[in-house]
Amino acid sequence: MKISVLGCGRWGSFIGWYLVRHGHSVCQWGRSGKSFDQLKSGKNEYVELDPRINLTDDLRFAINHGDIIVISISAQSLRAFMSEVVKTADVKDKIFVLCMKGIEVDTGKRLSEVLKDCGISGDKIAVWVGPGHIQAFTQGQPNCMVIDSENPALVKTLADSFRSDLIRFYYGDDIIGSEIGAAAKNVMGIAAGMLDGGHFSTLKGPLMARGAREVARLIKAMGGNELSAYGLCHLGDYETTLFSEYSNNRAFGEKFVKKQPFIKLAEGAATAKAMKMLGEKYGVDLPITNAVYSILYENKDPMSEFKKMFSRSTRKEF
Repeated sequence: MKISVLGCGRWGSFIGWYLVRHGHSVCQWGRSGKSFDQLKSGKNEYVELDPRINLTDDLRFAINHGDIIVISISAQSLRAFMSEVVKTADVKDKIFVLCMKGIEVDTGKRLSEVLKDCGISGDKIAVWVGPGHIQAFTQGQPNCMVIDSENPALVKTLADSFRSDLIRFYYGDDIIGSEIGAAAKNVMGIAAGMLDGGHFSTLKGPLMARGAREVARLIKAMGGNELSAYGLCHLGDYETTLFSEYSNNRAFGEKFVKKQPFIKLAEGAATAKAMKMLGEKYGVDLPITNAVYSILYENKDPMSEFKKMFSRSTRKEF
């Protein structure tokens, strides 16, 4: 396949590295700046630039190269970036794969919906989600991920073409659940980090159980399959997000509680705001999400907010 990867940060650089090693023709685009310059030098902190990758900062060239366009940038930048993409080149016959996790804060829209707003047909949009850290993948440690789309034929084509001994792909059939679950797991990652920072790591077990349950309720209210919350897009991603030393969201939560700076991207911070809005819109109680929101945006004391959940009235588990 001829694939263009738009974005050369952490995940973008890995995707280019992964796809070219498995037989695809890869053009990698990045905007001139720190991430692009690092990769242009031959490597960044995650991967070495494979010489078979055509690295460019020319967006038109990159779009025209690929039949498949993989996007891996900050979720909150997607709408503005797609406006630039559709003005730069003809994309009507392109397949778009979103390898990013988030919900647009201003609108509460899933990222595939943002692409639709920018004129991309739903049957040409797929999402690539699930667990895995670049540091583990580049050491040869395998994991499983999911491709999902409104178009079942596209799901099968991409999953079959991208699969390898390093990543086993599953066919998704619930793009609502896959996108919401993947975005929401980053909020749970921040909560886990806050528990670590406050020396309440024993509560990460209940966090996993109750976090998946509140996300399942939201997915169902939005028209998706609540069981998706217990699959690879969400619960299956908890090990890499709630426990791993490589998790940006977990590290952000821990450092936030300890009042230490954190300079890397933690998508869960913006997602907490978007999920709170969705919970209110669909009438779904999201206690963990709301606790994270209150801590981040209302300056509430982290441990006090989590302890409040223990004072809630006794109820059935499911």
